[in-house]
Amino acid sequence: MSTTAKTSRTRKPSPPTLDELRRYAIARSLFKPTTLPRAIARLGFVQADPMRAPARAQDLILRHRVSGYRAGDLEQRYARLKIEEDCLVNYGFVERRTLALLHPREARRSWDAKTREQAEQLLAAVRQRGPTHPKHLLEEFAHHGRQAGYWGGELNVSTQLLDGLHYRGQLRVKRRDNGTRVYEAIAHPEQDQSPAARTQRAEALLDMVLALYAPLTAASFGYLTSLLGYGAPHLRAETRAAFKRAKQRYAHAQIEGQTWYWPADENPRSRRHAADAQLRLLAPFDPVVWDRRRFELFWGWAYRFEAYTPAAKRQMGHYALPLLWGEEMPGWANLRVDKGRLRHELGFTGARPRSAAFRLALEEELARIEQFLGLA
Repeated sequence: MSTTAKTSRTRKPSPPTLDELRRYAIARSLFKPTTLPRAIARLGFVQADPMRAPARAQDLILRHRVSGYRAGDLEQRYARLKIEEDCLVNYGFVERRTLALLHPREARRSWDAKTREQAEQLLAAVRQRGPTHPKHLLEEFAHHGRQAGYWGGELNVSTQLLDGLHYRGQLRVKRRDNGTRVYEAIAHPEQDQSPAARTQRAEALLDMVLALYAPLTAASFGYLTSLLGYGAPHLRAETRAAFKRAKQRYAHAQIEGQTWYWPADENPRSRRHAADAQLRLLAPFDPVVWDRRRFELFWGWAYRFEAYTPAAKRQMGHYALPLLWGEEMPGWANLRVDKGRLRHELGFTGARPRSAAFRLALEEELARIEQFLGLA
C-alpha cells in the first residue's frame, strides 16, 4: 500500500463550516412534526413562560414540532402525559423519568426555623386534602403575611412557600386549572450518592442540554452547565467536572476561532440537513434561537428579548418572535389578537424581502398561527 493511500485513510475529516452548522442546528431542532409525547421526548425539555403573546412560550415552541397542535394542548393533556413541571436550566416541562436526575434537590438557601414550620404546615395540609388549589391554602394560611416578590411587588408568603416546596421536590404540579397550578404531595426515592452514580447523573444532564441546544460553542455550553445549578444545585461540582471532560465525550471542532460541540453520533455535514422554504415565527425561548451568542454568529445580528425592557427603550417590541425563512433570519414579528383577529407587525435587519415567495410564506405562517390560536 502506498504512503498516499495510508494517509488518505487516516486523515481526519474536515470540520463543518459555519453555514453547515447553521443548517444542522435548524434541521435537528425543527424535526418533522410528530405526536406530543414524542416531541417532548425528543426535545427533553420545553421551557415555559406565563406570558401570552399571543400564546405561551411552551405552546409556541411545540406548535412547530407537534402535528395539529393548538394553543393550550399541553396544559389540557398534561395530567395524562408522563411529564412534570420542574426546573432544568430554566422552568419548564420534562419527562417524568428525568426527575431521577434532579431529585432529591437541595435548595441553595435553607429556610430558617419559622419558614420551615410554615412550610411544614402547608405540606401537611396538602397531604391531608390531596390535590389542592392554592386559593384554599391562601385562605387558610393568610396569617403567613406577605413579602417582596421576585419581579417586584408583594406576594403572599404561602405562595412563595408552595413554590419552595415544589422546587424542593415535596410537591408536584398535578394539573392546572385555568393556568393555576394544582399541587399534590410527592416523595422522591432515595438516590445512590456514590461518586460514580453522581457523576453518571451529571453526565446525563449535560447530554440532555447538548441534545437540546446543539451545536454549542464552548462558551455557551459552559454557560448552560452553570444554569444546571438551578435544576440540580446538588450536582453542581459534578456537572462542572463533566463539562471539563466534554472533548472526551462529544464531537467537537475548531471553527472560525470557536470550539463547537455536538452529540458524538451526529454529523453536521450530512446532506439530510437541507433547509426547506417554510417561514416560521419562533418563540424567544425556542431551542433554535435560545442561545443568543450562537444566534449572532449564525445570522449576524443581535436578537433581544425586550418584554422586561421599558417600552420607550424597546427596539424590537414587547415579545418579538424571530422570523426564520428557510435558513435565513431576516427579522422578527410582534403578534397580537385584536377583536378576534390576528394582527402582526414586522421588523427587519435590512430591506424587507419583496419576493412573491416571501409574501406567500408569510401568509401561510400567519394562517397556521390563526389555526393554532383557534381563530381560523
